[in-house]
Amino acid sequence: MNIRDEFIKFFEKNGHKQIPSSPIVPENDPTVLFNTAGMQPLVPYLMGEEHPYGRRLCDYQKCVRLTDLDEIGDKTHHTFFEMLGNWSLGDYFKKEAIGYSFEFLTKVLNIPLERLAITVFAGDNKIPRDEVAANRWKELGISEDRIAYLGAEDNFWIAGESGPCGGDTEIFYFRSDDDIPEKFDPSDDRWVEIWNNVFMEFYKDENGNITELKQKNVDTGMGLERIVAVLEGVDDNYKSSIWSDIIKRLEKISGLSYEGNEKSMRIIADHIRTSVFIAADPAGIKPSNTDQGYILRRLIRRYIRQARKLGLLMESDFDEQIALMVIEKYEKYYSELFDNKQVVLDVLSSEKKKFVKTLEKGLREFEKLVDMDTKVINKDIAFKLYDTYGFPIELTLEEADDRGMKVDLDGFYEKFREHQEKSRTASKGKFKGGLSGNSEVETKYHTATHLLNAALKKVIGPEVHQLGSNITPERLRFDFPCDHKMTDEEKKQTEELVNKWIEEDLPVEKLEMSKEKAIQSGAECTFIDRYPDVVTVYKIDDISMELCGGPHVSHTGELGHFKIKKEEASSAGVRRIKAILE
Repeated sequence: MNIRDEFIKFFEKNGHKQIPSSPIVPENDPTVLFNTAGMQPLVPYLMGEEHPYGRRLCDYQKCVRLTDLDEIGDKTHHTFFEMLGNWSLGDYFKKEAIGYSFEFLTKVLNIPLERLAITVFAGDNKIPRDEVAANRWKELGISEDRIAYLGAEDNFWIAGESGPCGGDTEIFYFRSDDDIPEKFDPSDDRWVEIWNNVFMEFYKDENGNITELKQKNVDTGMGLERIVAVLEGVDDNYKSSIWSDIIKRLEKISGLSYEGNEKSMRIIADHIRTSVFIAADPAGIKPSNTDQGYILRRLIRRYIRQARKLGLLMESDFDEQIALMVIEKYEKYYSELFDNKQVVLDVLSSEKKKFVKTLEKGLREFEKLVDMDTKVINKDIAFKLYDTYGFPIELTLEEADDRGMKVDLDGFYEKFREHQEKSRTASKGKFKGGLSGNSEVETKYHTATHLLNAALKKVIGPEVHQLGSNITPERLRFDFPCDHKMTDEEKKQTEELVNKWIEEDLPVEKLEMSKEKAIQSGAECTFIDRYPDVVTVYKIDDISMELCGGPHVSHTGELGHFKIKKEEASSAGVRRIKAILE
């Protein structure tokens, strides 16, 4: 059974329209570096904007989460995963949503009722206990002993400090051969969560006041990797059919068994898969020292470290073999993998060569910095090797051990935490936002991005198009293909063009049309695969016409004065502009 296909078929049968999976790198969303959940690309529609596909939607969304990066190597965590989701945008609500979840699990996936348990929101001093959800589960045959009421920390959802919010109901599966307890204990880790239904029925303002929403939404999510492992009866996700062929290939390449080498093989498998999806994304991410490029570099270098542990030679093509397996496995669902196959292979190969040189340089610096007469490598040297020369602490430990030396690990991690805190402080606010992150100023920046794109086409050339953008209340950032550093004159011309169009107070029209008609009309269609058959196009006079999810101002005169603050390289052949509205 292909669960991905069965999920879509089930919800289409129940009046839902399938929407395309959005790219890994979110468009105009400053909250995160990557799409971390199926709801992220739907933010404007959850806020009330009409979706071209209607009010009942479903999809499978590729996601990347990095909060558990240090957990990768265990049985259940992944950096890349697929999320199955269905949505109601002001259409059905709790009873129907719970009914769909129950029917899919018990009738399509044939999960026995006795293996299911439920949590619902217990309520607080502002919002009552969710008896509607609890009673619906009871109607479907879930006993009261299998329903647990939990507080906001576990069963309440809100993006950021304010915005749409509401209780959720989570569905758990008993993953054990032990006798199934009659009473559900959410702290018993034999029960694993498999599906979450979020009910957005309230709005929390900045002062903490709660009001009821006019448009009540349902947002659900079920992780594909977890549900496959559950149905196949394995407690190690990497033994499921999603991973088993890749693990077998790693065993063959290394000549080692998975047993005893689980951590290294899991990290290699996980990180190569994620690297393939990031490198294939239409945003054109390349390994670098900032943002998504930094994550891609870190993932590649991390799996190379584990490959060395397995004794794999750096000149071997182990990573290319696994990458090609990933592409073949997923290209039916995500066409960018097929389209950008060579790009992916080039990225992995190039970064591996760079890292091998880094390791060689690090070893030379190790010899220079470390006093061989001492018994302990102090924290400053250990951190300098890591931070300045990219020398992983694990390698420092190995080299020290070979020489009968110790490393001040506690001191190293103290400096490492200091470094992390500085990084967090520096980027605080860079990724703030969420459902409430479409402020008036951010709306202006959305429209300014379209004008900037149009101006660059005139100044640099018609080949310019958006490779990626990021908007915060403080500035816009725009990545575009360009083979040279912009001259002062080019930057000046770009600024003047944008400001000319702002002064002309041009109307910004919102149009809905078929995707085919949008392409024929000449609308900018970057990331075309991510859009449904009916699309929203924003037209600014005869200056700009782009597919976009909004939001936008109604006239360019609302924007103020446009100023380029910085123009720099983002990666090879890609330039980045940071600009503000004054």
